[in-house]
Amino acid sequence: MKAEFFQKGWGVFAPEAATLNWARHALGDAIDALHNPAFSQWHQCENTWFVGLDVLSNDAQGCIAGSAPLSGSAVDFIAEACGGWPALHRGQVSGVFPGYPRPRAGETEAGFRYRAKRDAAHVDGVLGVGTPKRRFVQEPHAFILGLPLTRADRDAAPLVVWEGSHRIMKNAFNKAFSTTQATDLSTVDVTEVYQSARRAVFETCPRVIVHGPPGSAIVVHRLALHGVAPWAQGATADPEGRLIAYFRPPIAGGVRAWIEMP
Repeated sequence: MKAEFFQKGWGVFAPEAATLNWARHALGDAIDALHNPAFSQWHQCENTWFVGLDVLSNDAQGCIAGSAPLSGSAVDFIAEACGGWPALHRGQVSGVFPGYPRPRAGETEAGFRYRAKRDAAHVDGVLGVGTPKRRFVQEPHAFILGLPLTRADRDAAPLVVWEGSHRIMKNAFNKAFSTTQATDLSTVDVTEVYQSARRAVFETCPRVIVHGPPGSAIVVHRLALHGVAPWAQGATADPEGRLIAYFRPPIAGGVRAWIEMP
């Protein structure tokens, strides 16, 4: 699994009892968050996308409302292959619903076209700052762990990953940072490097749907280009929509480790 993961940049772990039990606890918490007025700002794209950052009530071990700590094959794999298993932040609930995508508030026409045609493809942690936006690596993550909470068709706004894109991104960022004199790499403007690497990914890497039922676990390499596909006509999901819980803990060692780790 380790060699395959670092070749492809993603992996799906089959459902396990412990992960399914955790998902059942998390689903109730996620549904509460969807209807909580305190999280109303996370309903975007004309209510077809719930961004849901930091809305789960889990503790640092992943426990939710009396559940056991988050565990299973994916956790064991991350601990071995991705630099260890860290204390967890409050999880994200990514909720998508029929009709996605629709324009996000403040989004330009070009931005919406990119969302609709390119799945809003991005590398997590590379943030746009200012007007016009310039890109900086300001939130370097150790990995992306996705835990499906509801049953959804494969084409109900699935996660998509450009297979092998992490290698192109790694090489591009390595070159960008090797020539800088900055001691704080989060201040280095990577806009052109990132855009060029992204174009290379679109031209050379296959776009794959990454999908699983509740109880499964999805692990994506921290440097992989990924996004959310449109909700296909006729696709169905549980009444709550397509809900996935995500964890993206910061990587120990910051931007330098983000570039240099396997």
